[in-house]
Amino acid sequence: MSLSFIHSFQSERLKTKRSLALWIVIIGGFFTPVIVTIIRLVQYKTLPAMYSSDKFWMQLWQNSWESMAIFLLPMGVVLATSLITQIEYKNNTWKQLHTTPLSLTTIFFSKLTVILVMMFQFFVLFNIGIYLSAIIPYLLVSGVPYPKAPFPYLYFLEQNLFYFIDCLPIIALQYLISMQFKNFLVPVGAGFVFWFGALASLSWKYGYIIPYTYTTFLFLKSGIANKAAIPDFNFHWLAVGYFVVITAMSYALYVTKKEKG
Repeated sequence: MSLSFIHSFQSERLKTKRSLALWIVIIGGFFTPVIVTIIRLVQYKTLPAMYSSDKFWMQLWQNSWESMAIFLLPMGVVLATSLITQIEYKNNTWKQLHTTPLSLTTIFFSKLTVILVMMFQFFVLFNIGIYLSAIIPYLLVSGVPYPKAPFPYLYFLEQNLFYFIDCLPIIALQYLISMQFKNFLVPVGAGFVFWFGALASLSWKYGYIIPYTYTTFLFLKSGIANKAAIPDFNFHWLAVGYFVVITAMSYALYVTKKEKG
């Protein structure tokens, strides 16, 4: 990794500290766990039996990911990616950025890397939130035992990896659109349209061609009763393929674009 890329990445990271995208990551990461915690504290009488269940961690995982996988995660990716990419348009600094001794390749991939790192941070915060939503009721409500079920570390790590992979095509497509249009509403509006289209196509046998469906498919794949046409193949590889192809297209469009900002 070149020194110029590291400096460019650090510069892009500093820009996000003044962006709404950072707050989307923080608030989005803790939003669902906070709701789950409040509900459990309100329904505290059910906690002793719940915490004694052998399925405690798996049930908590399902409850936490239900709204996240179907709604909050895709929409959060759309908003965060669009906000980060649009920083230069908002501040009218594209021309200033292009006068720096940085190659177009460095600029393009440092911005994309910042987005990927922020998504990783989101997953870390969300998982911390899930664990706290289990521990806080245990600490605050008397008579609630510590969960006796073993903590499924490997399963949680695997599922986090799959959810992250399934977000990649959304990031790539939103990045492409945001790099091409100055108006922030264009990538956000397109993201909402794609997401609505994804929900409408869940029962279609070829719904997997819409990459915005993958996080929902992964959640529904856990055995919840549904009418979704979940692919019987490993669609995570398809997500990786989409990410590579769309990123390559985005890079080509950015490098060959005559007016860059």
